[in-house]
Parts: sequence; structure tokens; C-alpha cells
Amino acid sequence: MVIQIAERIKELREKNNLTQTELARRLHVTRSSVNAWEMAISIPSTEKILSLCSILHTTSDYLLGLDTGETLPLYQYSQKEKELLYQLARYFDEIHNNSGET
Repeated sequence: MVIQIAERIKELREKNNLTQTELARRLHVTRSSVNAWEMAISIPSTEKILSLCSILHTTSDYLLGLDTGETLPLYQYSQKEKELLYQLARYFDEIHNNSGET
């Protein structure tokens, strides 16, 4: 489980275009702490897991390996922003459906 958390932290950090240093700054930890999490040397505290989920736009279930599907929590967005995200998702669904990709 620790290795899966490590892999997901790194994967999501990279998907969010954050360096270890940038993520560390936002979490108020050292870069070496983030590096240790990504190398499965240590794991973040519960408090940091919650912050990671918010910063990396994911759920704790996904981060901890309890859920395999990626999600995008929308609670922090306005209704207008949510509508734009849904429109974008429908657009990409349409492109993938028309091209035969999954």
C-alpha cells in the first residue's frame, strides 16, 4: 500500500505540473519530505493526505489505493466553473466516442 501511495503522489504531482519543491511549499513541508513520500520511505500524515487531495485534485480513496478510478472533486468550484468543466468533459467524451478511442 505504501508503494501505491508513493506512485500516486508522484503521478498526480506531475499531472498537476508541480515540482517536489512547489508541492512542498504548498504543504508547508520540506522538499525532502515529498521526495521521501514518493520513494515510499515514509508516508504523509493524515492532515497532509487531506491537503494533498485538495492540492492534487483527487480523493483520499484514490490516493490511498482504495479506488482505481480518478476523480476530480468539484466542491471548491462555483456553479459556472462546474458547468464549464462538464462541458469540457462532454467535449472530450464526444471526441473519444467518434474516434473509437476509450
